[in-house]
Amino acid sequence: MSFVVCYRSTGISKVRFGKGEDTMRHVWGLCALPAVAQGPIFRRFAPFTLALLITAGAQAATVHTSGVATAASTPTIAAVQDAASNTPNIAQGSIFSLYGTNLSPSSPGLQNFPRPTVVGGVKVTFAPTAGGAGTDTYLIYVGVSQINALLPSTVPVGYYNVTVTNGTVSSPFFVQVVASKVGLFTQDQSGTGLAVVQNYISQSEVDVNRLTTGSFSGVPISPAKPGQTLIAWGTGLGPYAAGDNTANPVHDFSTSEPIAAVVGGVSIPVAFAGRAGYAGEDQINFTLPGNIPTGCVVSLQISVNGVLSAPSYISIAPGSSATACVLPGYTTQQLQHFDQGGTSTSGGFSLTQIAETLAKYGTVKSDNINGSFTQINVFQLGAAAGPTPAAITYGSCQVFNITSVNTVSVSQSTYLDAGTVTLNGPPGTNLSNQIIPEDANSYSYQIGTEGVTTTGSILQGTYTLTGAGGKDVGPFNTSISIGPPLTLISPLPTIVTESAGLTVNWQGGNASDVVYVIGAFYTTSGTVDNQITATTEFFCTTTAGQQTLTVPASILTQLPIPPPAQVAGTPNGYLEVVSGAKVTNFNATLNADGSNIPSVFGSLVGAGSSVVYQ
Repeated sequence: MSFVVCYRSTGISKVRFGKGEDTMRHVWGLCALPAVAQGPIFRRFAPFTLALLITAGAQAATVHTSGVATAASTPTIAAVQDAASNTPNIAQGSIFSLYGTNLSPSSPGLQNFPRPTVVGGVKVTFAPTAGGAGTDTYLIYVGVSQINALLPSTVPVGYYNVTVTNGTVSSPFFVQVVASKVGLFTQDQSGTGLAVVQNYISQSEVDVNRLTTGSFSGVPISPAKPGQTLIAWGTGLGPYAAGDNTANPVHDFSTSEPIAAVVGGVSIPVAFAGRAGYAGEDQINFTLPGNIPTGCVVSLQISVNGVLSAPSYISIAPGSSATACVLPGYTTQQLQHFDQGGTSTSGGFSLTQIAETLAKYGTVKSDNINGSFTQINVFQLGAAAGPTPAAITYGSCQVFNITSVNTVSVSQSTYLDAGTVTLNGPPGTNLSNQIIPEDANSYSYQIGTEGVTTTGSILQGTYTLTGAGGKDVGPFNTSISIGPPLTLISPLPTIVTESAGLTVNWQGGNASDVVYVIGAFYTTSGTVDNQITATTEFFCTTTAGQQTLTVPASILTQLPIPPPAQVAGTPNGYLEVVSGAKVTNFNATLNADGSNIPSVFGSLVGAGSSVVYQ
C-alpha cells in the first residue's frame, strides 16, 4: 500500500466565531492508492452514434426515467441543465435536459427528425420573464421524469420562465439563455468525469479514449498519444438556426471565433469545432502536441472566447508505443481491470494540524481528523485520486495542474458505511472515545482550533482509531504514533520570488519523518454557480533529519506569473510545510464479498500561509 499527499477537501474554508469569520485553508491529507476489486459494468457506447451519446442496450444514456404519470397530473420542474456538463444556463442552439415529476403521462421516448415541438400533448416552452410570446423547444426525448430537448438558436439571450405543458401547465422555472456555453459529454454522464473523446487511429479505426489498449464489448479503446488527433463531443458552442431541426447540419464555429482545447493546462488550436451531422451536438477536433502532459487523468476543457467549459479529463499515454497511461500507485493490469468495469476500494484516515497566522486572531492551529472508505471506477479516477503527481519532475519535487469546479458531480467516489468510528489520543488531547461524526459515509471531526477556542489538540503520542463496523465495512482497529513537531527557523515568507528559489530550514521532529513543502498558485473564473478553479501546485519532499529543503527556481517558475493587472501584495497562492510520521497500514473487510480493504492511518503537522507568487 502506498499513498500520496492530496486534497481531503476543496477550496477555502471559513472559521466562524461569534459574529466574525476568518479564512483558513485545510486541504491536505493522505489518500491511499489501493488495490483493485471487482465492480460494475461499463456502459458501452458506439463510436459516431453520439445522439445522446453513450448507450446501454437501446436506451439513450442521458435518459433516466421512472414511474408512471397520469394525464391529470400537474408537471413539476426540478432542474433545467445543459445535457453535457449538467449545469445551469442554456446556450442558444444547444441540447438541454429538464428533470422533474409528472412531465408526461407516458414515455414516448426518442423523437426522429424533423423533431416535433409537441409530443402527445407535451411541450416545453421558454417565455421571456419581461413578457412576450414564448418559444416551444424541439423535443428529442420525452419521459415521465426527464425531457431532453434542443433550444432553438433564434431564442434571444436573456432570462426566461420555462414551463412544461402536458394538459396542465407546470409552475415556471427560471433559466438564463446565453449565446454560448460549451459543455463536454462524459462517459458516466456526470459532466466532469472521463470525457467522450475518440482517438483517431486511421480512417477505419477511431478508438474510445480509455486507460489501456484493447476493447470492451467489441468497441476498440486506447489512451491518447502525444501527437495524435482527438475528437471530443459536446454541446453549446453557439447558435446555428439553419441546423436546429435538420438531420445532417455542418457548421464550423472556429472560423469566426477563437476556440481552443485546453489539455493539462496547454492551449491547443482546434482544426474544427461545430456541428458535424447532428443537431445541437458539437464535434471538436484537435491534435495533441508532442510535449503534452501525460497521465490517466489529464484535464480537458474547451475555451470559447476565453470562457472555459467545466473540466473533464482524458487519458494520455507517455509515448506512441505505450499501451496504457501512467497513474502512480496503479499497475497496467489494474488499469485494464478498470477498463473492463472493475472497481477499487481503499480506506484512509489522517490527523492534521496546520498553524496559520490570521490577521484577526494571530497564530491559529487547526486540528482535525478526516477519513473515509471509498470505492471508485474508471470514471471516478479524477475525483478520487486527488492531485496525482504528473508530467514534470525535478529530483525531490513534482509539479502538476488541477482544475476543479464547484458543481455537484455524480462522478465522485462512492463512500462506504463503516459504522461508528472513534478516536482515542494521549493525555491533553481531549480525545477519549471521541466519536467522529459521519456525513454521507465520510468521517470528519474538528478536534480543536488553538488560538481561538480550544477543545482539543494534536500532541505527541499514540492515537488509536477504532471502527465498530457498518453496512459496507467490517470492524477495524489501528493506531499511529506522532513524534515531536518541526520548528521552522524562520516564519514562512509572505512573498515568493519564483526566479530566486525558496529555502526552508527547520529543527526538531523525528529524523525519519517525511517533510513536505507544498505550494500552490490558483485562479478562479466563471459564475458563482459554475466557478472553475485552476491550480498549479508543487510538492517537494525530504526527511526531517535533513533540516533543510530548497525549492529550486526550475520548480517555482512552473507556477504562472500573476497578470500585471493584479493588485500588488494580494495573495494568489498558498505555501505549507508539514511533516508526517510513517503511516500505519491496516486492513478492513468489505462486507459485500469479504475481501480486504487496504487502508492507511497517517498524520500531517506543520504550518501554512497565504503568499504572493511573483
